[in-house]
Amino acid sequence: MIHSRVHVSDLREHVGRTVTVCGWVNTLRLQSKMQFVVVRDGTGMVQVTHKRDNGPLEAQLQALTPESAVKITGRVVDAAQVKLGGLEIVPEGVKVLNPAATPLPIDEQTGIEHRLDWRFLDVRRRPAAQLMFAVQTTLEQGMREYAYARGATEMHTPKLMGTASESGAEVFELGYFDRSAYLAQSPQFYKQMAISAGIEKVFEIGPVFRAEASFTSRHATEFTGVDVELAWIDGVEDVMTFEEQMLTHAIAKVADAHGQVVREQYGVEITVPTTPFPRVTMAEAHDILRKGGWNPEGIKEDLDPEGERRISAHIQQATGHEFVFITHYPVGSRPFYHMRPAYDPSVTLSFDLLWKGLEITTGAQREHRYDVLLKQAAEKRMRPEPMQDYLNAFRYGCPPHGGLGMGLGRVLMVMLGLESIREATFLFRGPNRLTP
Repeated sequence: MIHSRVHVSDLREHVGRTVTVCGWVNTLRLQSKMQFVVVRDGTGMVQVTHKRDNGPLEAQLQALTPESAVKITGRVVDAAQVKLGGLEIVPEGVKVLNPAATPLPIDEQTGIEHRLDWRFLDVRRRPAAQLMFAVQTTLEQGMREYAYARGATEMHTPKLMGTASESGAEVFELGYFDRSAYLAQSPQFYKQMAISAGIEKVFEIGPVFRAEASFTSRHATEFTGVDVELAWIDGVEDVMTFEEQMLTHAIAKVADAHGQVVREQYGVEITVPTTPFPRVTMAEAHDILRKGGWNPEGIKEDLDPEGERRISAHIQQATGHEFVFITHYPVGSRPFYHMRPAYDPSVTLSFDLLWKGLEITTGAQREHRYDVLLKQAAEKRMRPEPMQDYLNAFRYGCPPHGGLGMGLGRVLMVMLGLESIREATFLFRGPNRLTP
């Protein structure tokens, strides 16, 4: 590291002193008598002001190009007329650490797809994009804090699988020496194995792969999932309680650390939710939607995106809450390992969590009884042989348990008011994007 370096955000403490600032050339105004260079680092921007004198500094500043990496040494002076913090640097030395080619491949008018081609420049040039990753870091930290405080063990499960998980749909197949392997579309099976291994609370943040040819604003073929599995539960309510409290803790941490700058950069307010979140069964949700005049053909067992938006709007109007759990999804729309209540075996003890109309989580109480699992798998026309390793975890005393899977990018997308999951990911992966 350049140990003598001072961050732009700390320059006010060094007025009257000579400092060294490292960053990128943001803008250049090279006038007939004066040279103005705005230098940007990860903490802010500062104006470098030089009066032309035909000396070496003039030549060095004149040769700069936007986005060149530079090291500027100079005196920090008060300058009330300067909008960037009311101070400037009068340079004494300029060193180009790495010049940037011209012209730049993107600018402020460039569309999202081309910006993604040059994502490193896109993120570097936009403070809001850099802020998003700071928010993501704090959000993950808050989730981990809550999970650790509740005694959870963080696990790292395999992402290569010998058999396709669940029904085999939506998985990527790849060559694995002399046979096929599959990228994990969820750590679901492995979380449950960890429960059977005696690890009572399991927590993981890691990559998830979905071979979905979806071109929506909320889908990606690779994303970061937040997964939780809890043993010895009394019911699915325990899982929902864990999630709402974990999210509330993490959102409060983000609001405390970044609330003001998020408001400035994104124009949104990070509101810490109250608990408990509202709960609505799927049957109740459909009843609410029908009474509201919305009852599309073919939408019987699930909610489509418009249904999710409408039910969220209804709940927010009725309760003031941005979150809502939709519970008791029908058997036909849930996997075989979701438990079914004895009082109504046509539904599952499952839930989705919606935030401002977008699904961010799916969870459930799992079926832990081996014979019932076999029966439910057969009903879904699934053969037990390919997943026998998974099924074996339930033959020797696996306790009652449940869990959830949350999309980190979707949480960021809603929190910051982003239009697309593409903006909530460093290097987005979708059906038509495998680079950079």
